[in-house]
Amino acid sequence: MDLAKQTVDVGIFTNNLEAMQEFYGKTLGLPFESVMPVGGGIKQHRYLANGSVIKLMHTTEPLARRHPGGYETIMIASSTAKIPRFLPDPDHNSVEVIPTGHDDVTQLEIRVGVTDPDAFATFYTKALGATAISGNRFKVGETIIAVFHEPETKKATILPFANALEVVKGMAGLGIRYITLGVKDCEAAFAALKAAGAAEALAPVNFGTVARIAFVRDPDGNFIELAQRPAPAA
Repeated sequence: MDLAKQTVDVGIFTNNLEAMQEFYGKTLGLPFESVMPVGGGIKQHRYLANGSVIKLMHTTEPLARRHPGGYETIMIASSTAKIPRFLPDPDHNSVEVIPTGHDDVTQLEIRVGVTDPDAFATFYTKALGATAISGNRFKVGETIIAVFHEPETKKATILPFANALEVVKGMAGLGIRYITLGVKDCEAAFAALKAAGAAEALAPVNFGTVARIAFVRDPDGNFIELAQRPAPAA
């Protein structure tokens, strides 16, 4: 995987914007970057975390409650933290602030509940080019992705979507719903992921002039966005 940046971004859907902004902006002290309209009444409020972007995907349409499994926890390294602190956000997403270097985390760790950790080990190393470090933990650039068996997890039905807005609607639900990898060449990354066994959600398309994006899905159907910025000229 030819990454354009060495950190993984995280997308969190919410109906509870003001409280979530208070938490990520003030409680955690993450710098606010920008607001980006996504379409369908959804706006992406972007906060910076050690090179990653925490993307609060706000919609006024009621979001379904989360199911067990999928992206479950964000661990954020902090040079000022003395001990690990568990700080669930207002939507009850699991967030931990940990001392930089604790358990080898120097940037972010994203924990994922899965049906089959062995299948995910193969997927992350083969499809994402991740480096296995220990105990079902894998490094993508500077970001660690850790998987654990979640007995109640169910695999999602996986079918391609017609366009980017349909993908957003398809993955919408309360909680941490997708991750984004910044890549140098969206077409090449998408082709490589499919060849390595990722399921297609959306073939590469331009998102205005901002980025060229594509979506694939992991063995349980969790969403992974590929983003090449800026979008190449048509």
